[in-house]
Amino acid sequence: MAGMRVTLGQLKAFETVARLGSFSAAADELFITQPAVSKKVRMLQEEVGMPLFEHVSKRIYLTDAGELLRRVCNEWLSTWSNFEQSIADLQGLKMGRLTIAVVTTGKYFVPRVLGPFCTAYPGIDVAMEVVNRDRLLERLARNEDDLYIMGVPPDDLDIDSDPLIVNPLIVVAPSTHPLASRRRIRFEELADQKFLMREKGSGTRITVERLFSDRQVPLNVQMELGSNEAIKQAVAGGLGLAIMSRHALNTLTGSDHIVELNVQGFPLNRHWYVVTSRGKQLSVVANTFIRYLHDHVKLLEPE
Repeated sequence: MAGMRVTLGQLKAFETVARLGSFSAAADELFITQPAVSKKVRMLQEEVGMPLFEHVSKRIYLTDAGELLRRVCNEWLSTWSNFEQSIADLQGLKMGRLTIAVVTTGKYFVPRVLGPFCTAYPGIDVAMEVVNRDRLLERLARNEDDLYIMGVPPDDLDIDSDPLIVNPLIVVAPSTHPLASRRRIRFEELADQKFLMREKGSGTRITVERLFSDRQVPLNVQMELGSNEAIKQAVAGGLGLAIMSRHALNTLTGSDHIVELNVQGFPLNRHWYVVTSRGKQLSVVANTFIRYLHDHVKLLEPE
């Protein structure tokens, strides 16, 4: 390796392709063209002197040499991240970078605090990734971001989770639904209703399934939908009931066509959490943002 002439750009291109399994996806993430990615990987491969990828049935796989280099790249990225944090610490809060990953519903309230934070600290570059829970857990396992905001922290990862605000889950129905005029609805009556749910693995879905199982009430899932917006439209169209975060409901357009039902046991108050990898050395920027979140928590509350 001592005689090899490689660049950080080549290693980053290789690592991105290896992680995503696609040259085009890597180009999108790196904001460069696919030919540019291919050129960087090809030049790196020439320096190594062995193939790094092999193509099988239009898919790419790492060779043994590629797998070895991927491990080296992961170590390098971790080392480089620590270096960036150290530089940011030396510079104080005049400049720095903060990366946050939030689950889909988080996009309804996290931006309300990001704006004032960026105004207060204009030299800090903030990047927020909005992803579903499965994708967020992948990013967390790879330690890709400074911190994560989610509703149901995982039990199988070595993490620290800090409660941020209450996340009330409510039962909603079309305004014309027979239950809409009821002043009190027993939980057991939900067994007769059809529900519209997020995909399996979402935080809300996990919580709702646990609740119905604990109450020994069957959950009739009529349809799975990939976003809160789609669920809201489906509820308004009379396709079924839904259980969703009040944060999401209050920020969706057209919410006047659906109503919150007064069901026994609801709202179900769970929490939003700020999650970090246990043992991760947080930068001054990350610690400052966490303190800012707690100091300005009112900005996050449902309107």
